[in-house]
Amino acid sequence: MKGGYIGKMLFVDLSTGQIKAEKADDELYRSFMGGYGIGARVLFSRQPASVDPLGAENMLGFVTGPLTGTPALFGSRFTVVAKSPLTSTWGDANCGGAFGPYLKFAGYDGVFFRGISEKPVYLLVDEDRVELRDAHHLWGKDTWETENILQSELGKEVKVASIGPSGEKLSLISAVITDKGRAAGRSGLGAVMGSKKLKAVAVRGQQSVPIANKARLDKERRRCLKELKKVAGPTLMSPTLLREFGTCGLTTTMVKIAGAAIKNFGGVGEMDFPNVKEIDGRAVIEHQQRRYGCWGCPIACGGLMRAGKGEYRYRAGTHKPEYETIAAFGLDCLNENLESIVNLNDICNRYGLDTISAGCTMAFAIECFENGIINTKDTENTELTWGSHRAIVEMTEKLARREGLGDVLADGVQKAAERIGKGAAEYAIHIQGQEVPSADPKRFPAFATVYALNATPARHTQGSEGYMPLDLELPPFDQKSYAGRGEAHKISSNIMHAINCAGVCQFGYMYGIGAHDLPQFLSAVTGWEYTIEELLRIGERVANLRQAFNMREGITLADLVVPGRVLGKPPQQVGPVAGKEVDMKTLAKDYLTAMDWDVDTGKPSKKKLMELGLNDVAQVLWP
Repeated sequence: MKGGYIGKMLFVDLSTGQIKAEKADDELYRSFMGGYGIGARVLFSRQPASVDPLGAENMLGFVTGPLTGTPALFGSRFTVVAKSPLTSTWGDANCGGAFGPYLKFAGYDGVFFRGISEKPVYLLVDEDRVELRDAHHLWGKDTWETENILQSELGKEVKVASIGPSGEKLSLISAVITDKGRAAGRSGLGAVMGSKKLKAVAVRGQQSVPIANKARLDKERRRCLKELKKVAGPTLMSPTLLREFGTCGLTTTMVKIAGAAIKNFGGVGEMDFPNVKEIDGRAVIEHQQRRYGCWGCPIACGGLMRAGKGEYRYRAGTHKPEYETIAAFGLDCLNENLESIVNLNDICNRYGLDTISAGCTMAFAIECFENGIINTKDTENTELTWGSHRAIVEMTEKLARREGLGDVLADGVQKAAERIGKGAAEYAIHIQGQEVPSADPKRFPAFATVYALNATPARHTQGSEGYMPLDLELPPFDQKSYAGRGEAHKISSNIMHAINCAGVCQFGYMYGIGAHDLPQFLSAVTGWEYTIEELLRIGERVANLRQAFNMREGITLADLVVPGRVLGKPPQQVGPVAGKEVDMKTLAKDYLTAMDWDVDTGKPSKKKLMELGLNDVAQVLWP
């Protein structure tokens, strides 16, 4: 077995209680690397098509990468994978903290679950001791309480990934939470965990991740740490800004350049949110108790807040809201009250909710209220209007508990619009059920391609030419025209897949060191020699496999509709993006052609699948 890998994975059948450790071969690791690459390979091979996402046959995986838990910079990440109950597509959610490294220290590269337990359980992974344990005393507890209880029972060194009450109640926008505030948030995978009666996974161990060439790794680490200190960053962020503010340092700039979604994608920049400084990075850190970093991170972009002393009495140690959370509960809802946003972030972390989806769902509900589609009878006399922070907090708590109108909203905007009717679908900003993040394609056109054509719809962290590692060169294209962007987007998305699968943080490679440092770390850790070209090839293989998963599920491009107002239809009349309309047709055609996928359906060609060594996948899609 090469370095970087433990070489074993756990397979747990919750219906029978059977637990089996399996050795993995080098070919799996070499071809799919880790994270959702290995996750997609396992699920495509072992799970039949068309399973119920909340049923026994849907597999749920927690998968690390080869750099997770190693001295390679930014190696803290793991990925949760399953068929998404929110979108019925391939689902994955990336997360930091310490859980991923400790899963490897406990002796495994990943753990996969299938089946449904008769009673609430949690899995303890403690090196050679792997047990399913009763979780009745944890069911109904929030994620803070769950983590505290398990650490009091098992020891402070135990790391926990758990769901809160929202996941237990199968909210389709529920998340998996670790470190009391690091979220595997997207795709609704907390609901998959809840459907299986799996409350938590607790891991503990002292195994070392094998390193093929420690001297080389130490040399690369020292070199990159020196480079990290020098980087000022040509992008919106830099290591210095990340260290000081975290991603909330983006807020003011994104509003000023009209790059953020405002007022449910109906507003624009400072025209509709003039008081952005009330909720920007500087305002946030005034309430910060101390910085927080994921395992082994040299930047530590996170933060823990002082206890709320005003209207919102959140506890000390509540995680700092990051940009997307501020954008969803602040910009999207026209909410200028920062303490309410910190409190909303805490509510979502404790109950186990994706802050992007929850905030966007509040913006949807507000617009429905403003247009008379729902009223005070539905909200129990709450005036749910733009900027009404008390109403937003009240309704988010109801969503988290599935009470009243909150029960209608708890599965995201698509389901809510179906339940409400009366034209509510006009205000439901989603793609295939998943709420759209804050990066506005009218300002950043490449995000339209990411949102619509990635295997996990409406995702902002899957690569675009404007969301790239510092040193990766892209082929030239006309900035004013959409033509010619396809090859650039193919390269950017494929390298981002490699970064995700390696088990490292995107921010470290986008705003700190660069893409060309990744193969150096991988080569030193694993003993296999990597190049950028090979990483692009692995990324392309993973992209095709995830796409093939969707094709097997019957998902085609016709299902992945981008809402008109996200694309500038009708165009904004004022501000930096006035008159701009995204040419989705050209963007999609260029990217699909570059990927060798059918331009009408998105189906990968048989030739491409065979070239990538996905022969069994080709046989399924092209019998």
